[in-house]
Amino acid sequence: MRRLITVGSVKGAPGVTTTALALAAVWPERADGGVRPVVVEADVSGGDLAVRFGCPHTPGLLDVATSARQERQGSLLGAATDLSFGVRVVAAPVGGRACAEAVRLVAGAGQHVLLGEGDDRGTVLLDVGRITEAAVGLLEVAEVVVLVSRGGADALAHAYAHLSEDGVHVERYVLAVVGPCPYAAGEITATLGVSRVVFLPWDPKAADILAGRARSELRTSGWRALRLLAAAGDAARQLSGTGEVAVKGLSGDLAGLGAVPHPGGRLRPVADLATKESAS
Repeated sequence: MRRLITVGSVKGAPGVTTTALALAAVWPERADGGVRPVVVEADVSGGDLAVRFGCPHTPGLLDVATSARQERQGSLLGAATDLSFGVRVVAAPVGGRACAEAVRLVAGAGQHVLLGEGDDRGTVLLDVGRITEAAVGLLEVAEVVVLVSRGGADALAHAYAHLSEDGVHVERYVLAVVGPCPYAAGEITATLGVSRVVFLPWDPKAADILAGRARSELRTSGWRALRLLAAAGDAARQLSGTGEVAVKGLSGDLAGLGAVPHPGGRLRPVADLATKESAS
């Protein structure tokens, strides 16, 4: 069966779709027996991929949801479209009740379509956008949940609140911090309870490519070596199990801000750091 990795956020727009596409673009070739990953746009607001790249939303998420209702379910790959930089995606329609209903069905009976049969190989990256109640089923079935967040204390406070909720299996979470962050990886893991943190730099050039705004850049050799994609490659190797990657910490010292870990491995509410951060 396929591996499911959910990518989502709890606040704002830190770049969930960009992160999912970046991971897929640099996914190790030797992972999953050489089977390319598939990005499934399972966001209740949907439509980003169709708008960014002009790709059809049918076949797409609605077809996967329809298949879930049938006695004989179809193939996920039959609903996939290839983007110009070689990433396979299953696109959702733009907004509306139909998209939300499709996500609900995929999170329920549609899980079988995502996982495939016993001999199906590969990885499905589920882009759920903002994590909502409709996506809870997708988080529960995922092998790993990549929680995308900005690096400020306010954004990390929302991540902390989500990870502290009842029923959240924090051991399955990887925190992907996008852009500047004044905190080191070890301090974030101690605060939020996650075991892994990856840092993805803010890289407008790579973001433009992954947003479909700089298609000419794809003709430039080495575009996958851009900072964001290089960092995403490290994360992808860690997620795929093809190699352990040393987590690169950023500057900052929560202890210097007065945040002292509790014996249980978590700090007092991260919201307290926002006040200290703004005062520094």
